[in-house]
Amino acid sequence: MKRIILSAILALAALSASAQTLVVYYSRTGQNYTSDGIANLKVGNTAVVAKQIQKLTGADIFQLETVKQYAADYYDCIEEAKAELNNKARPALKADIDISKYDTIYLGWPCWWGTYPMCVATFLEAHDWTGKTVIPFTTHEGSGFGSSIRDLKAAIPQATVKKGFSIQGSKVKTADKQIEEFVKGQI
Repeated sequence: MKRIILSAILALAALSASAQTLVVYYSRTGQNYTSDGIANLKVGNTAVVAKQIQKLTGADIFQLETVKQYAADYYDCIEEAKAELNNKARPALKADIDISKYDTIYLGWPCWWGTYPMCVATFLEAHDWTGKTVIPFTTHEGSGFGSSIRDLKAAIPQATVKKGFSIQGSKVKTADKQIEEFVKGQI
């Protein structure tokens, strides 16, 4: 019975969310750090979570992609990310999406150096967030959100930033139930 009620709630949420809700995320494929060491991912951890949220809500989905690719080697990539953070870089994005028709935006990223990647800052600064509800989610290997929620609220003070969802990247493939509970809590 609980499963039927939950399915009905999620179906109603999907109907109402599809026109007004958007899932935006940045995710990295290739070499990623996991609790077991370096793994080669065909689908990035944050993408796994984003696609599950999209499936549960029926929302539109948009992936942030940088014009300049990060290094394939994990350790080189994190050094590039650190330099971008220190220099307050705003990496160019391959494409953008008009967020004006969306009321609610799930926004996801991997936690790099304690915050979101600088390409997320590029996206944030390109839009008017007045009246938007932002629901953050992140993947990490131990840092949780770091300072990214504080950074997000400072970057878009005109938006309402709700409590987010944080999960270790190495656990996303078995986290469907946790992601479902997170989405259910947003309805």
